Amino acid sequence: MTAMTSVPDLFREAVAALQSVRPRPEVQLETMRPPQRLAPWSYAVSCEVEGPADVLASGRLVLLHDPEGQEGWDGVLRLVMYVRAELDRELATDPFLPAVGWSWLTDALESSGADWTALGGTVTETSSARFGDISGPARTDDLELRASWTPTDAALRPHGQAFCQVMASVVGLPPVGVTLFEQRQSS
Repeated sequence: MTAMTSVPDLFREAVAALQSVRPRPEVQLETMRPPQRLAPWSYAVSCEVEGPADVLASGRLVLLHDPEGQEGWDGVLRLVMYVRAELDRELATDPFLPAVGWSWLTDALESSGADWTALGGTVTETSSARFGDISGPARTDDLELRASWTPTDAALRPHGQAFCQVMASVVGLPPVGVTLFEQRQSS
């Protein structure tokens, strides 16, 4: 939380709601230092997750609060999400990947029961090739999902759950309770 002497009750309630999120075991959330100049009060969590095909993803969810609101927010709270994941080459060349990436977020918000307005963002595909003495794989492909939206109230648990669901989707984890065939153990 941003260090302020009198933290507004609405912000305190919103932070407590985010802290109440209990993600699935594969999704690791940690409190991190929030950005300092975007709003008078802020709170942030980071996330790391690895999928079944060794797909790695990292992300962060930032809560901003400005009692006077800001242009484009349509409210006094704002959530900002950033997700980055490594992709295999085949998936990286799929022309529908940006639309699918965006649907991971909208589907997660809807299925978690989150209420929001003013949703916007980008899905970016990047490919990097290494040459010369730079270590690492010769080529990497990544997906970045950046989005922000305004929750309609401080009950942010569904929003935090949606963030965790996006992280799981990005790395290819099946829905909770579903086991992939290669994860089953023989008897």
